[in-house]
Amino acid sequence: MSIAQNLLKIKSTLPEHVTLVAVSKTKPVTDLMEAYEAGQRIFGENKIQEMAEKWEQMPKDIQWHMIGHVQTNKVKFMAQFVSLIHGVDSLKLVQEINKQAQKNDRIIDCLLQMHIAEEETKFGLDEEELTSLLSSNEFQKMKNIRIVGLMGMATFTDNKEQIKKEFTHLKSIFDSIRSTDAINRVSTVSMLSMGMSGDYQLAIECGSTMVRIGSSIFGGRK
Repeated sequence: MSIAQNLLKIKSTLPEHVTLVAVSKTKPVTDLMEAYEAGQRIFGENKIQEMAEKWEQMPKDIQWHMIGHVQTNKVKFMAQFVSLIHGVDSLKLVQEINKQAQKNDRIIDCLLQMHIAEEETKFGLDEEELTSLLSSNEFQKMKNIRIVGLMGMATFTDNKEQIKKEFTHLKSIFDSIRSTDAINRVSTVSMLSMGMSGDYQLAIECGSTMVRIGSSIFGGRK
C-alpha cells in the first residue's frame, strides 16, 4: 500500500478526539509530501537539524513536533517554528525553551515527559519531580512556555498487561495534574501523548489523545 493509503487507513480507525502525529524521522521530503497531499499536517521528528531542513523545504501550514530527546544547546535551532516539543524532562530544558521562545517572540507549547517504563534507558520525570517543577517559582514566572500535557513511552515488550498498566498509570498522573492549582495558573493541560505504531490502539483505550505513528505509515526504517 502507498503512504497515502496507509495514512487514510490509520486515520479511519482513530476516534475524533485523537491527534495523529506522523513520525517522519529519517524519511525523505518526497515521502512527507505524499502524506501531506493526503491531508496530513502534523509531522514528528527526533533530530532538530533534520526537522529544520524539512521545515525550510516544505509548506508552512505544517505543524512540526519534536518527539526526540532534546539537548538544551539545540533548542535555538527550532524555536522559530516548532509547534510542540514532546520530551521535556527537566527544569533546565524548560528554562532554555522559555528563553529561546522569548527571543522569537513566541509561546512554545510543550509536553512534560513522564518516566513510566520499567526500562532504565527511557528519559522522563517521576511524579515527585513533576510536582516540584510545576510548583517551582522559576516555572511560575515563565511567560513563553505553555505546558499543554504529558507524554510517556511504555516498556518495549509484548506483555500487553504491563503496557496497559503503564498507560493507565500515566493517565492517572495526567488526571491529577489537571486538577492542581499550579498548572492551571499557567497552562491548559489537554494532551496526553502515548502510543506508537505497535500499541496505539491500547493507548487510546487507556485515554491517549495523541498517537505517534511512523512505520505503519511510511514503512520500516533502514
